[in-house]
Parts: sequence; C-alpha cells; structure tokens
Amino acid sequence: MATPRKLTVTDDRLAEALAGRAYLLFDGGMGTLVQAAGLHTIHEVPDLLNLTHPEAIVAIQRQYVEAGADCITTNTFSANRLKLASTDATVAEVYAAAAANARAAGAPLVAGDIGPTGALLEPLGTLTFDEAFDIFSEQACAAEAAGCDLIVVETMADLLEAKAAVLAAVESTTLPVFATMTFGEDGRTFLGTTPAIAATTLSALGASAVGLNCSLGPVELAPLVEELAPHDRALVMAQPNAGLPRIQDGETVFDVGPDEFARAMEAILDAGATVVGGCCGTTPAHIAALSALLDARPLPAVEPSAPRVILSERSEPKDLPAPSIPNPLYRPAFAVTSAQQMVSLPEGEARIAVIGERINPTGKKKLKAALQAGDVDYLVAEAAAQQRAGADILDVNVGVPGLDEPALLSQVTRALQAAVPLPLQLDSSDPAAIEAAARAYAGRPMVNSVNGKADNLATVLPVVARYGCTVVGLTLDENGIPPTAEERLAIAERIVATAESYGIPREDVAIDCLVMAAATNQDEVREILRAVALVKERLGVRTVLGVSNVSFGLPARPLVNSTFLAAAFGAGLDMPILNPLNARYRDTVATFRILNGQDAGCRAFLEAYANTADPYEAAAGISTAGVVGGSIPVGGDLGRPSSSKATPLEEGGASTAPTDGARNNDVAAGVFPVGGDLGRPSVPSGCPIPITETFADVADAVSHLAECVLEGRGTPVAAAAEQLLETHDGLAVINDIFVPVLDVVGQKYDEGVFFLPQLMASAEAVKAGFDLIRDHTQAAASAPGTTNAAGDRAIIVATVQGDIHDIGKNIVKMLLENYGFTVIDLGRDVAPEAVLAAARDTRARLIGLSALMTTTVGAMERTIQLIHEQLPGTAVMVGGAVITQEFADQIGADFYAKDAAASTRVASAFFDD
Repeated sequence: MATPRKLTVTDDRLAEALAGRAYLLFDGGMGTLVQAAGLHTIHEVPDLLNLTHPEAIVAIQRQYVEAGADCITTNTFSANRLKLASTDATVAEVYAAAAANARAAGAPLVAGDIGPTGALLEPLGTLTFDEAFDIFSEQACAAEAAGCDLIVVETMADLLEAKAAVLAAVESTTLPVFATMTFGEDGRTFLGTTPAIAATTLSALGASAVGLNCSLGPVELAPLVEELAPHDRALVMAQPNAGLPRIQDGETVFDVGPDEFARAMEAILDAGATVVGGCCGTTPAHIAALSALLDARPLPAVEPSAPRVILSERSEPKDLPAPSIPNPLYRPAFAVTSAQQMVSLPEGEARIAVIGERINPTGKKKLKAALQAGDVDYLVAEAAAQQRAGADILDVNVGVPGLDEPALLSQVTRALQAAVPLPLQLDSSDPAAIEAAARAYAGRPMVNSVNGKADNLATVLPVVARYGCTVVGLTLDENGIPPTAEERLAIAERIVATAESYGIPREDVAIDCLVMAAATNQDEVREILRAVALVKERLGVRTVLGVSNVSFGLPARPLVNSTFLAAAFGAGLDMPILNPLNARYRDTVATFRILNGQDAGCRAFLEAYANTADPYEAAAGISTAGVVGGSIPVGGDLGRPSSSKATPLEEGGASTAPTDGARNNDVAAGVFPVGGDLGRPSVPSGCPIPITETFADVADAVSHLAECVLEGRGTPVAAAAEQLLETHDGLAVINDIFVPVLDVVGQKYDEGVFFLPQLMASAEAVKAGFDLIRDHTQAAASAPGTTNAAGDRAIIVATVQGDIHDIGKNIVKMLLENYGFTVIDLGRDVAPEAVLAAARDTRARLIGLSALMTTTVGAMERTIQLIHEQLPGTAVMVGGAVITQEFADQIGADFYAKDAAASTRVASAFFDD
C-alpha cells in the first residue's frame, strides 16, 4: 500500500469516521434537485452555477444539511480544464465558489468533488496517464486551496482513470481521498473491472475510502458491496441511485422512495459500508431516512492497533489510536490485479499461482531480436500463448543492453494490457523502468524485484509503496547469495521489516529464496527447499521461485524441473515462475492443486484427465524392454525421444498454439481460480472458426489469421490477409474469415473471457485487414464500412442535449468503425434538431443516442420522437449508464444497446436485414 500520509483532519467526526468508529453520511443527488429547480438548461457545464447562481446551489445543499448529511459534495463534478475550456471560468475559481457555497449552506464537512475527465485514456483513447494526472492534480489542489475537508473521486468507470485521480489527489494534497467507481448489472465497469479489483487497487494507492456509486439502486448494489468489502483496506463507501429511472408524464422519475431506500440500505450497511449517501434520484427525504437509520444503528466493532491515519497537528482528538485497517471485514491477501482480473492468495488458504516466464530475453534469441526490432506483436503472441496454457500472472522483462528500458517496459506493458487480461509482474533491475511501467499500469502490478542490499531497498521500496504494488524480495545482499537456509531467512526478515517501514504490509511481500543449478550447487538445492519452508513458517509471507534454474547444465531439463517443482510445492512454494507451455509442469501443477485442496472436489482435474490416457505410460504396443525398471525415457512427452536440449519453445520461440483454449474461469469478483487450465494434458488445438470450402487449401493460414485477430495483433493480420489475397477474393476473406472471427470475439466478450480492451484490440486488428482489402480491390463497395453513398452503412452517433459526457459514445464510435461502419459523430450536448438535420444531410438510416445523466434522458425521448415523425424508416438505438431495456421501450427507441459490443450487433443485424 502507499506510504502512510500526513493527513490534514480538523474535524472530530471525520477523524472518528476515518478510524472506523463512526458512520459518515454524504448528501444525495445534486443533479436531481438542479433539474427540479429548472437550472439544468442554463449552462452546458452545470458547475458554472456556483458562480452565476450561488444562492440556488446554497439552497439545494442546505436541504441536505437539514436532512442530516455530515458531508456536502461540491458542485464540481465536471470542473476540469477539459470541460471548462470553452468557458471563461478557471478550475480554481469554480472550486473556490463551490466550497464557499457548501459552507454557506451550513455543511459540517465539505468534500471536493472530482468526476471523470470525459476523455478516454490510452490505449482506447488519446489522453495519456500523465495528462490525466495533471488534470486531476489541478482539481485536487484547487479543492484543498478552497478549504475542502476531503476529496471524493466519484463515478469512475475506467480503473486507470480512477488510479490517476486517486494518485493525483494523494500526492498533491494532505486531504483524505475517497474514491468510488460505477458498476453495471453484471457487476463490472464497462472496461471489465469488478468491485474486488477496484478495492484492491485503489485502497493500496492510499485512498481512505473506496466504494461504489451511481448506476444501480440499493438492492442491486448490496451484493457488490459485499464482494468489495473483504478486499478493501480502506473504509467501504456506497452511494446508490434511488433505483432505476423511468419516464412518467414526460419526466424522469425513480422507483425507490425514501423509506424503501433506507430499508434497502440496511443490507449495504450489513455488508460493511460505513460511508454512505445517495446518487441519482435521491433527495433530502432519502438522506433524512438514511440519517435516521444510522442514528439507530451501532457501528461494527473495530479492534484498534497501530495508527494508519496520521492526524495533523491541528487535528483533534490527537490521542485516539486509529486501527491500521479501519475496515473490519478486510481479509489480508497477496493480490495482483489487471483492470479485468485478479489473482488473490488470501492468508490462511493453500493456493498456488503460476507466473509465466516466457517474456524475458535471457536465453531467448528470438525474443531479444523482437525487442531490438520494436516488434511488440511478438511479445503479445507470447502472452496470449501463456494465457491459453493457464498462466495466472505474466512476468515481463525487456532488459536488453542498448535499449531504453523505462520507455520500452512502459510500451510493452500498455500493449499487453490491451490484448491480455492477466495481471503482470514487472521484472527489472532498473527502478526507473519499474516506476515508469507501474505508474501507468491499469491495476496493481507485482514488482520483481527488491533484494537485501541497503541501497536497493532504499531505491525500490519507495516506488512499490507509491504505486501500491506487491513486491518480490530476493534473498541476496552485499555478500551475494548465502549458502544456508538460515542465512536466506535472515535476508528475508530484513526485506520484510524494511518493507513494513515503508508502509508495505507483509501480505504484499513475497520472498524468492533463489534457485541454484543442481549441476553446480547440488547441496544447495536442499537448502533452497529448507529456506522456503522457514520463510513460510517464520514470516508467514508468500514465496516465489524461478523453477527452471535448477536444471541448467543437465539433460532432460523438464523432468528435473517438474520434479523440483513438486518438491518445492511440498516445502511451501506459492508462485512458481515457469514455462506454462510445458506439459510436465502443467501436470505437476494440476496434480498438486488436488493435494492442497485448491481444486475443490478434484473437478478441474477430472475434467482435464478423466478421458485421457496417462501421458507417462508407454503407448500400447511399444516395448519397454531395455528400459531400466520399465520406466519411460526421460525428456518430454510420450513418443518424443530423450533429449538433453530444450525444445524450441523452451528457447523462446513464439507459440503457435491456437486460441480456442482461452479460459473462462472468471467469477463475479474477477478473482480467477488461479491456474484453472494449467494441468490440461495439452494446449488445445484447432482453428477457432470453421474452415469453408473456399479456404480448404489454406486452412493453416486461416487459423493463423483468426488467432492473430483474437490476440489483437494488427500487423500480422494485415500481412496474413495480404498473403491470402494473392489466391483468394477479398470479399471471401471478409465473409468467411473476418466476420466469423468477429462473432467469436463477441461471444468471448459476452462470456466474460474478453473485456472491452481485448474487444477493441481484436476489432482494430480486423480493421487493419479491412483497410488492406479496400486498398487492394480499389472498389469501395467491396469492403464493409465503405459506402458509395454515406447512408448505405452510415451511423450517426451523438450524446443528447444537456449531456456533456461522451466517453461511452466515443467507445461505441471506435468499435463501430473497427467493425467496418461509417460513423458520423455529432459530439455531445446535441439538440434534437441537429440530429434530425444530420440524418437528412447524410441519409443515415441508423442513429445512436447516448446519455449518462438522468437529467438529460428527456432530451433523448424528444430526439426519438422528432426523428420518427420527420424521417419514417430511420431507426434509433440508445444506450448509456442510466438506460435500460425497459426505459428504451418507454421512450420509443427502436433498439437498446447495453454496451459497445451490443451496438455492433444491433448495427450488423439492422443493415443485413
């Protein structure tokens, strides 16, 4: 977790809440009352009301104070430099006025509100992490300068953007930082993040409270709070909507009244939330009902320990110890996350996780050459192959002499996160490279490594603490690698103690006792296993080993490695670093998961092996005469000759294993049952799409092309398509290969195997092929997405009038374009008449409308009515955070798209009809 901060806390109630000893009640929906007062049409950016109509804002906020709210949120949701660029107001001016208004309303506490930028971060968009950080830092500093008591980062849907905002607020101010993300009915953000992943990542960055807001009502939000709480080192926060919106007499209304809201909030409080309030549709009456509930409810008991929240000299009371973890439901675990998946090894549970070793240039000539040539696609292929083989975490090392390692590690990390959902281990001896990659990493990475040298500890651990990473500690110091288990333990103890002094709890530390080659250090192999056992027994931390080192210089290396792996598991190894493409290792891992109880009921093992012959028995009809003891010749899978050499895959060649073995082990929390496919007898094979008769003569090329699409690798897709065009028609390539493989991509997205980044990467790869075919054929009509007239396959997209949030619309636009449609983007805050005019001018037959704010859904209904009245036959699909199928039906939409992927299916069906 982040290094403990010196917080400025001047209010007793806030101090008690931060310690977990008091509830903290926030206000309700600001936009709800702004709309009710008729103020929502005055400015495109509602935050300007702080300057032009302060009395109206004060009156609204005073109602929430009178209802019992402890904390009033400033009316600054959109007050960032991007959204204020077209106005005369500055960020500082808006925050100063907003905080003054809240104080004038009588707010006991004022929270400086920070919402999303409205722009997409790389790789989906063009906004860099550092640009986002600077935007949020300006807002956080303005909030602190305006006298706010705390900062709340809210309604985030992109974990990377939330990370930028929290990090900016933590590093730029001394105020407590609260952070909430918004989740759909499937329990994920639109980029695939779960509450558990959000809590793990953001609380490790130093947020004082982490939780959920918006999108759903209290009933729907309660199980998500329950999922989040065990992973949240901070306070648990929840601000649900008053149910889901619907249209009644032309107005947007919510179904959950104040009393029902308060009753439903009991389940959220039971799930561990101590910071609560309301979002869209909640009124002062909702907050009053919730205040009465809190007054009558005791707070869950929290055992005090060493202070975690350090109060400033101005704070009172000063002498009350705060618990190190204010959330009593938090369960310590070694946890690594990406934006979509989490590997969690909870304390007290016997679990192992496999770290794939193949993205490391040491001893791999092809990988080294790819790095030197800037061929990131090669590394993506390696990552995808390891994912298919069952790796849980991917080690990423790009250390090649002469290359800019900080820049390259950052580039490769971004590329891998766009294509593969597995968490990453950032492997470098250069602290600058670790920091560059960890800073803009979407999630919580694992850092490999720190060691027992004093200068290394002082250099690396601050980076680990700053970015909330987990870390691997190597048992070596200024004297090298010690020969005995006790000496290795002593270094491990020093690493753990020093990490804790930087605010890194021991559950975030794993120790690597360093494997030596048995051929040259045979006696030390036993000491390594003893060291692992001692570290587990004395320190209680997780352990890591690079398994393949033990077999250097020996023949039959996979046999030696797999045997050592089994012994290491018995000694207490938790995370082996190995090549998951090797069948022997997969077998050992799968078998041990039976023995340690991780494979409950042996279900995964039975599924993988029940109808499979034992790969280590001699094949029927083959004599074993002459083999000592009737044993199988060592050196690999059955039927392969004995060999003292590694296979090409061991040497680092990119795997060509097909992709239809991609896992679907995701559970609601995004916590994968680590290694679900590791242990299958072989990496699954076969083309992911049917081979048509037209392409029967080039089946391997079709399979390769389809695999590259699924891996999101645009360059090889274009190259493969160009090769196929030498002998086949471009339209056939589209209809028989690209369309079917996009169907597979969509299916994987629906199943939770792919998430939006992987969906976009695959679509981008197909677009590379589309563009090539278009250029080759020189006939615009031959490729989907190009038209003789704009209206043939054109789609208009717009965010409705009054709504300035267009991030969802922008994602839909990009995905539709990558699927080959012509997209006419009208932007945000678009009047119904402007949509109508564009439809007439372009002859587009399909229009997509987006709305994030409940206050603007009425404009969506008016736009639909106008289009249907004036342009019969033109269809409208709608979507957005507040839109449901029922709501879409009520306002007369022709289609409802619950997400960007659904919009492509709607468009395809519409134009193919």
